[in-house]
Amino acid sequence: MSYEEITEGIRISVRPDFSVLHSNPRQNKFVFTYSVEMENQGDESVQLLFRHWLIHDADGEDSEVDGEGVVGEQPTLDPGYSHQYQSFCVLSSPTGSMEGYYIFVDSGGREFKVMVPRFDLRAPWAGNGINFSGVLN
Repeated sequence: MSYEEITEGIRISVRPDFSVLHSNPRQNKFVFTYSVEMENQGDESVQLLFRHWLIHDADGEDSEVDGEGVVGEQPTLDPGYSHQYQSFCVLSSPTGSMEGYYIFVDSGGREFKVMVPRFDLRAPWAGNGINFSGVLN
């Protein structure tokens, strides 16, 4: 499933996935990957400066993550161009969600906020009444 939102001509599309390989339910470690595509549908170049994430898990543990750029980059997007990256988060429950925003700056120096849509994080068996303790080591 893909989640999408457009703010000030910047389209953000997020596709989350569950990482079976890196998760360990017996230790309450559930790893989720997500791919983000940001596309400049506007008329001028913009640069990503900052990110802010709110991460929620089903156990009520919420966390916030702030930082410059994404995965060590502060990409510039010319009109019609996009940038993709992948990252991950670790939850203590098999379900949760993420949401947030990016701060961009346009060619005139104006900073603006671009919203990242709230997206669900869900292990494939979560909520199906299946005992997952034997699914992974």
